[in-house]
Amino acid sequence: MTCKEIIEALYDLEDKDKVAFKAKKFGIISNNSLGIYHKDLKVMAKEIGVDNTLALQLFDSEIYEARLLCSKLFNPKDVTEELMEKWVKTFENWEICDSFCMGLFSKSNFALAKILEWSQREPEFEKRAAFATLASYCMADKTSDNNLFEQFFSIIKREAHDERLYVKKAVNWALRNIGKRNIDLNHKAIEVANKLLEFESKSAQWIAKNALAELQKEGIRMSDYPRAIYRF
Repeated sequence: MTCKEIIEALYDLEDKDKVAFKAKKFGIISNNSLGIYHKDLKVMAKEIGVDNTLALQLFDSEIYEARLLCSKLFNPKDVTEELMEKWVKTFENWEICDSFCMGLFSKSNFALAKILEWSQREPEFEKRAAFATLASYCMADKTSDNNLFEQFFSIIKREAHDERLYVKKAVNWALRNIGKRNIDLNHKAIEVANKLLEFESKSAQWIAKNALAELQKEGIRMSDYPRAIYRF
């Protein structure tokens, strides 16, 4: 399919009622949106297949759903720092932020550097991108040892004070996912959460309580990464 054909197909699925519904129900407020559910875009992306050129053309169309498709069509290993910076600055809600972070950024060669860099950014969805990428990286990296992930506890504690909804939810998500890699990181993540409980910040306390509810749950499912160590 050509870019023109894909955009025509997107317009065929246009539903303005869904734009309003997504904004009201999920807080997804977006410019130039056609009102197409993510599940329908996943079906379309599977039919199209990986295509970097098409992905870039779709992003530059400035149609919201075309940009979501970009995150599903671009090859993560071909992502550059320049593209990551171009894309992250356009994020306007959690849906598109997480789609790029989960589908591309966490699988790119620059994931770790951008987690550290973006965690210090002020714009809400640039900072969210740091922690959404980290949360996804916990699943994408199946071989790194615990030391790599322990370094992120300091930025989780540093940014836990941020009261903005989509930042604190991503910080919480990252803490929980680190704690689900293996039993040792689980114990350390619980220690961090207990430290956050001592903070005066309401955001830090919410992050801590929510994380502890999952990380201390009986029968919690662990990824056991790296499995060479945690599964014999």
